[in-house]
Amino acid sequence: MADSIKNPDHRDAITLFARMGYASRGIVYVLVGGLAALAPLGQGGQTEGSRGALERVLTAPFGNVLLGLIAVGLVGYAMWRTIQAVKDTDHHGSGAKGLAIRAGLLASAITHTLLAFFAATLIFQYAGSSGDSGGGSQGVAGWLMEQPFGRWLVGGVGLIMIGVGMSHAFKGYKAKFDKHFAMPPQTQQWAYPICRFGLVIRGLVFVIVGSFFIIAAYQIDPNEAGGMGEVFSTLRGQPYGQWLLAFVALGLFAFGLYSVLAAIYRRINPEM
Repeated sequence: MADSIKNPDHRDAITLFARMGYASRGIVYVLVGGLAALAPLGQGGQTEGSRGALERVLTAPFGNVLLGLIAVGLVGYAMWRTIQAVKDTDHHGSGAKGLAIRAGLLASAITHTLLAFFAATLIFQYAGSSGDSGGGSQGVAGWLMEQPFGRWLVGGVGLIMIGVGMSHAFKGYKAKFDKHFAMPPQTQQWAYPICRFGLVIRGLVFVIVGSFFIIAAYQIDPNEAGGMGEVFSTLRGQPYGQWLLAFVALGLFAFGLYSVLAAIYRRINPEM
């Protein structure tokens, strides 16, 4: 009797944290995409990347409260990613491909835990920096460079990110997310094109970031590594750069909407 009462509560808590996590990730990417899209118009400032987006939240009414909720949600998302990786809730299996996907889920858990920690520290002490996520990437690359075989570790991270990016793009192109969604057909008609576009563009961004890490490894220079801020800067410097930047920003905004839709419609298997 006690177990029958405990288990539903346990599953409900995991489901709640997972949905809060998807929603929080969605909010971050909606902000990232929106700010990047406004930057060419002189409205987004230099606030580019996930950390910069979180800093911008502080300028909103009740910003500390909103940022606290996002931080809790990101922790929930990290917990859910860990469960997905360890318990294989989506049945990826123990083959080479399945283990690679699950390793990517665990890496996602780590990065979102760090992002949640960053959000929490902002609540207590706002430094007023640009919040460019590239600084974080350079810091990670620098730390890895200091380890044994550091150059190869940085290159390995780059290859993993390229693999994750290609997987995201393929997932969007083939609408592989469909098997995890319980979405009404009438909603799918307008939501699926947004989800597919967002996943493909986020995959492209991951491929570019991974390329930065490989360049950093090749040149043995952690300053060559970069995050979304460097991606935006690189795109802006290309021919028709403002249009490229707007296109990618729109895609990241779409990925944010995909995450919000996942918070509502994704099937969550909380079995432990």
